[in-house]
Amino acid sequence: MNDLARHADGLRSLPPSCGPVRLVAVDGHAGSGKSTFAARLAAALGGAPVLHLDDLATHEEPFGWTDRLRTQVLLPFSRGVRARYAAYDWTERRFGPVRGLEPAPVVLIEGVGSGRRAVRPFLAALLWMELDREASWERGRRRDGPGLTAFWDGWSVAERRHFADDPSRPHADALVRQGERGYEWPAGPVRQRE
Repeated sequence: MNDLARHADGLRSLPPSCGPVRLVAVDGHAGSGKSTFAARLAAALGGAPVLHLDDLATHEEPFGWTDRLRTQVLLPFSRGVRARYAAYDWTERRFGPVRGLEPAPVVLIEGVGSGRRAVRPFLAALLWMELDREASWERGRRRDGPGLTAFWDGWSVAERRHFADDPSRPHADALVRQGERGYEWPAGPVRQRE
């Protein structure tokens, strides 16, 4: 994880983007390794909070979380106060107890679509997990097993539609690739155009 320490320092040096917070999105296809990467990056950042968009999405609205994110997280952070959000319970199919999220110097937001158009103005950086769609989905299907085949069939249609309408990758600051000894972190399309 030594490679992440250098990048963590770079993220800490960015100007705040949402009140006092440097909000960093980790986006990519389902199954691309976002959650694992976000956990490792959070550790390299000294325990930075991670908001998983699976906590704001629902079965009925896999990408309909923008208003919840704005009102429950982004607006409080923009005022420098603690965010409070109800996390969705995927088993019970309803929102559960309210959780708190502190406006730490760096907060990671992890999930498919975290770099969407409505969120980008609040981001200090957008990191894209560089693994193609089909390989990502195959990893996700293997991880989740045959019991979630129907979910994945519906998900792949919804994700394809989402990224066709609101792509994140062209706006990424870095394209993160998992290698044998850590993560490669080349400049993304935004940095390549500068």
